[in-house]
Amino acid sequence: VRPLRILVAEDNRVNQMLVVAVLGKKGHTVDVVSNGLEAVEAVQRAPYDVVLMDDQMPEMDGVSATRAIRALDGPAARVPIIAVTGNVLAVDRARYEGAGMSDYITKPIDFAALGAAIARCTGG
Repeated sequence: VRPLRILVAEDNRVNQMLVVAVLGKKGHTVDVVSNGLEAVEAVQRAPYDVVLMDDQMPEMDGVSATRAIRALDGPAARVPIIAVTGNVLAVDRARYEGAGMSDYITKPIDFAALGAAIARCTGG
């Protein structure tokens, strides 16, 4: 697995620390933001290989943040975005796809599923 630059948009501190620890051990560089608005700003400042986007966050939720990222100019608009969510109904999946999310995984996070989703989205 090649090292990736990953943005994690997650408002829960425990989830932030867990994801950073697991992905960091795999050699990835991980940046963390706490809401969707910060995620939109972060992808404009730095190139990421993939974004892990919590669905429910303050300021701006994951779906709205994804729509805003997809509306940007340049390569940031094409960054793969994986929804990280407790919502698994078909209507929710359709909402994620409609916003331009590349994939989704459910909470609590299964790190094997996360690794598989990252590999699917980054060609790794």
